[in-house]
Amino acid sequence: MTVLLVGADKLGNMPKELEDHGASEIIHWSGRKEKNKDIPRNVDLILVVHDFVSHALMDSVKGQAKRRRLPIVFAKRGVAGLKQVLKNEK
Repeated sequence: MTVLLVGADKLGNMPKELEDHGASEIIHWSGRKEKNKDIPRNVDLILVVHDFVSHALMDSVKGQAKRRRLPIVFAKRGVAGLKQVLKNEK
């Protein structure tokens, strides 16, 4: 599974948590200076760390995900928020 991680300046333990959840590839967009990027075709899940992403990029990603019917989840900062979101995703 390929995960697009949008937001978060430093990933810390997030890649390990995503790998434990089944991610084989993680694509990271920092979320602050980026906007209007196209979601890669091979993405299976989008994770937005909403404390660290610009509104313009979040709106763009949400729109693309909706049009392509990709699952999108939102987490607060840090691994604790990510764990909770992934737990609810199963």
